[in-house]
Amino acid sequence: MAETIRGKGVISGIAVGQVLLAGQNLDGYLAAYKPGTVDEEQAKANEAISAVTEVLLSTIDRLRKEEQTEQAAILEAHRMMVQDPMMAENIAAKIAATGSAPQGILDAANEQAQLFEQMEDEYFAARAVDLRDVGKRIAKYVLGVKEPEIGSSQVILVGEEIEPSVVAGMPTEQIAGVILGSGSATSHVVIIAKARAIPTVLGIGDKIDLIHDGDEVILDGSRGDIVIRPTEEERSLYETKIEEQKKLAAHYAALKDLPAVTKDGVRVELTANIGTHMDVDNALTYGAEGVGLFRSEFIFMGSTTIPTEEDQFKAYRAAVEKCGGNICVIRTMDIGGDKPLPYLNIDPEENPFLGYRALRISLDRHDLFLPQIKAILRAGLYGKAAMMVPMVISVSEIQRVQKLVEQAKVELAHEGKEYSDDVQVGIMVETPAAAVVSSLLAPYVDFFSIGTNDLIQYTLAVDRGNAQIAHLYNPFNPAVLRLIKRTIESAREAGIWVGMCGEMASDPYAAVLLLGMGISELSMSAPSIPRVKEMIRSVTMEQAKQLLDDVMKMEHGVDIRAYMHKTLEASDASAKI
Repeated sequence: MAETIRGKGVISGIAVGQVLLAGQNLDGYLAAYKPGTVDEEQAKANEAISAVTEVLLSTIDRLRKEEQTEQAAILEAHRMMVQDPMMAENIAAKIAATGSAPQGILDAANEQAQLFEQMEDEYFAARAVDLRDVGKRIAKYVLGVKEPEIGSSQVILVGEEIEPSVVAGMPTEQIAGVILGSGSATSHVVIIAKARAIPTVLGIGDKIDLIHDGDEVILDGSRGDIVIRPTEEERSLYETKIEEQKKLAAHYAALKDLPAVTKDGVRVELTANIGTHMDVDNALTYGAEGVGLFRSEFIFMGSTTIPTEEDQFKAYRAAVEKCGGNICVIRTMDIGGDKPLPYLNIDPEENPFLGYRALRISLDRHDLFLPQIKAILRAGLYGKAAMMVPMVISVSEIQRVQKLVEQAKVELAHEGKEYSDDVQVGIMVETPAAAVVSSLLAPYVDFFSIGTNDLIQYTLAVDRGNAQIAHLYNPFNPAVLRLIKRTIESAREAGIWVGMCGEMASDPYAAVLLLGMGISELSMSAPSIPRVKEMIRSVTMEQAKQLLDDVMKMEHGVDIRAYMHKTLEASDASAKI
């Protein structure tokens, strides 16, 4: 009998196939394992690290030859984790403590993964899966555990968590879909699946127990629906939907190289938000015109010590080069608050979102900030780099940043290192204070980028992670719209460009209002680019300004959202008649 459950659809598309349960449990293997001496166990771990490294290098080479650059980059990150000297030291310490190579390896990887899981930032918390994947691969080698046999037919991979290496190691044509019990939209499994256009649903929780190995399943990655053991009637219905999906995919693919320009010729730049330089390739496949937000924290969070200037320079340079002359906006370290780091020794805070974080740390810790500024200035030689500082609330902070930029240039000159003198310096407008005094801030910077995630949260006093009040978190709230409009007007009056890098930028209906306000650039998660581009290309500037005038007279955010949807959907429908 068929059964339908619903999760969160994160990659659109419909898939039909037999279930292959992924993610092997090693408890039985660990219980049966007989360890030798500590020296023998350490030798086994060293051998496993070398062997796994060789396998990864071979897979990376194959993926690169197949031009699957995004997946190759992810496994390259895994290779670096496997060969990380700090990981090796941690493994040795855990083996000494447990007397077991596989257990010590798993404990070491888990310890590092837990650091990432403590962060409320979804992107960085998702990296914990990668660390556990690496640990599991090395431990499985020591235990002699083989990968499950995969037949020749297409399968739908199902697991509470699925290691990125499992998906990356399988041919695309064999994976019809992916279902995760938990997971995150920014996990590397999802990124790999996205690069291959594999329909994916996550967050089904304990309902995953209803899906058994070998079951036939229909997966709808748009709605998040999963039909277990479908009937003939249900199969027929979804076959029709599959044909419709193919037509829509072809439609969006045709938009990739077209500009985001209104019917009357007003152009908006659409860029991508990324976490590492490895994300740029994926962004370009969706038509990104550069990077509007490079979250540099990942470089700091991926290390047990302060990253050197050289480490940062290599990462920034790679991203800037990949942008091919288009802008690459690198946000300076947004650490602290919900993203603590052990080596910074920051005391726990009752309210970290309003505490010692981001620019507040950078201005105190020149040992952190100056190497980052210098690395960004050096990367500017390889393309169009920009530096953006977060959590600004006053002119004095910008002035202090400018002095440090000049100091960085002097130090680079004395060190004989070349750097660009054309790196733009801007701020992230994400505090109500910055938005209110935006006219005072604008003359001191080259650009604004509005960070709506925090701006909305701070303006409305709503913790977006609190389920009880999540309904109050609304980007269309009149207070939020007025602050955004004020910020854009301040930028334009000062002759600087203004963008947006928060989630609001990925909403096609919000994009029309922002267009009416005079936004220059919108930066978003890469898959959102085609939808936003299509919306911008379907309207005129006159229409956008009229809609803006209408909603600025309205009193309720829910009414504004509904009005935008109704008006633009009606306009789109009439255009197709």
